[in-house]
Amino acid sequence: MTGRTHRQLWFWTALLAFLAWDFSNSAPIDLRQEPPLIAAGSGQASAGGHCAMAD
Repeated sequence: MTGRTHRQLWFWTALLAFLAWDFSNSAPIDLRQEPPLIAAGSGQASAGGHCAMAD
């Protein structure tokens, strides 16, 4: 194995290990309670950033 291949293998292994750890330790996502990412035309107000807040 070359040094580059070894680094790539290490990177993907570490990334997959992190994703597995994150998935196993995170609470499940309730899609019904999530605010819309973009509320354009839906009749709902978006929640989040400072530009979406009323004065």
